[in-house]
Amino acid sequence: MTKNLDLNGLNSIADNYDLFYIDLWGVIHNGIILHDDAVIALRELLKNKKSLVLLTNAPRPNQVVRNFLEKMGMEKAIRDHVFTSGEAALNYLNNFYLYKKFYHIGPTKDFDLFNLFKNDKCENIKDSEYLLCTGLFEEYEEDLTYYKDLFEKHINKKMICTNPDLIVDRGNIRELCAGSVAMVFEKMGGEVIYFGKPHPEVYNQSFDNKNKKILAIGDNLNTDIRGANLLNYDSLLISNGIHRDEIKNKGIQKVAKDYEVIVNYIQSDLKW
Repeated sequence: MTKNLDLNGLNSIADNYDLFYIDLWGVIHNGIILHDDAVIALRELLKNKKSLVLLTNAPRPNQVVRNFLEKMGMEKAIRDHVFTSGEAALNYLNNFYLYKKFYHIGPTKDFDLFNLFKNDKCENIKDSEYLLCTGLFEEYEEDLTYYKDLFEKHINKKMICTNPDLIVDRGNIRELCAGSVAMVFEKMGGEVIYFGKPHPEVYNQSFDNKNKKILAIGDNLNTDIRGANLLNYDSLLISNGIHRDEIKNKGIQKVAKDYEVIVNYIQSDLKW
C-alpha cells in the first residue's frame, strides 16, 4: 500500500534513509522556475547530514545543468550534487566510441554534450558509425514519423540515447524527449544503449551507493520509480508531475498497477 506524505512531509521518513536520489525536472523545477518547498526540503536533508544526488535525465554535462540551476537561483551547496545522464553517456563514449563518426539526433542547443567529439560529427547519417540521440530536431519536435523514415536504412547502427524520458512538462506544455525517438528506433529493430534512469549505470556512476538505505524521489513512473524498483530502492512519487491527470482520474494504486511498478510513498509536491 502506498503511503501519502502530504500531511507529515518528507521529514517523517527521512531518518530511515542514508542516500536520496532526487529528480530535478518535475520535482525541483518545472523547466522555468524552482519549486520553493522542494528547495527547502533539499536544504533540510543537507542540514541533517543526508547524502543526496540530483539525478536527472538531462542530455548535458553536469556543469551545464549546474549553470542552468544557478540562473534559476539555486545555491551552490545544492547544485553541486547534480549528476546527469549526459555525463554518464560522455564517460561511456570516451571509453568506447572515441574517434568514431556519429550522427546527432536532437536540437542544436545540445551541442555542448559532444563538444569534445565535434570533429567526429557527421552532417549526413549515411556517413556515421553510430547515432547519438539527445532529443528531437527543432523542426520535427512532434513528428515521430520523420524519424522512422530517417532510420529506415540505418537500423544496423547502434544508437546511444542520453535521455530515456519519453515526455516532459515545460511549465504547462508537454514535450517529447529523446526516449520517444529511441523507442521508434527500437520498434524498428534497432539496438539502443540508454544512459539515464531507470538504467542502473547512471545511479552507480553518480555516487558510492553500496550498503546504503536509499530513497528515490521523482515524478515519472517509467524512469524514477521503475529505476528504484529495478535497484530495490524505496520510492516516493511526486503526483503533481507528468502523471497528475492519470492519478487524479484513477488513483495511485490503479496507475501503479497499469505501469507495473511499486510506489512506496506519494506526495503532491516535494515538501519537508
